[in-house]
Amino acid sequence: MSKISKIIYFFITVLFFVLFDSYLTSIIINNTDNLPPNPVFDLTFIQNTGAAFSILQDSKLFLIIFSAVAILCIIFYLIKHISRISTFTIFWVSILIAGIFCNMYERVIFGYVRDFFRLTFVDFPVFNISDIFINLSVFAIVVIIIKNEIINRRNNGRKKN
Repeated sequence: MSKISKIIYFFITVLFFVLFDSYLTSIIINNTDNLPPNPVFDLTFIQNTGAAFSILQDSKLFLIIFSAVAILCIIFYLIKHISRISTFTIFWVSILIAGIFCNMYERVIFGYVRDFFRLTFVDFPVFNISDIFINLSVFAIVVIIIKNEIINRRNNGRKKN
């Protein structure tokens, strides 16, 4: 895939996941009372003015700036190294950007992040779709980095022999 194709793929994927997150969040927030009970999670709407695990409560401006800087740094890194990055990795980076962007957008528009998933089988903070995107993508990117490092070390070991 060419550099331009990868960049277009990246932005389309980000747009898709931002729209998916926004649409699904709106449906859930507007129908929390109408959805059937679930054995895994409850829909409990809360206004989170902090970050993960409610750290940095009421630090809206800092979290917005931090999110914007993170998004810009990731995009610049991605574009600079786009020829060496696989489309699979671009997919996961797109989900990460979408998650960060959606939480940042809610902080700007509402002054808080709308969290609504509460796990019923464990004591865990309430979270949202963007949080799922961020956590899954970070996990996937870490796995990709570790896998690539293992492959690079194997290849370097073969070259020395």
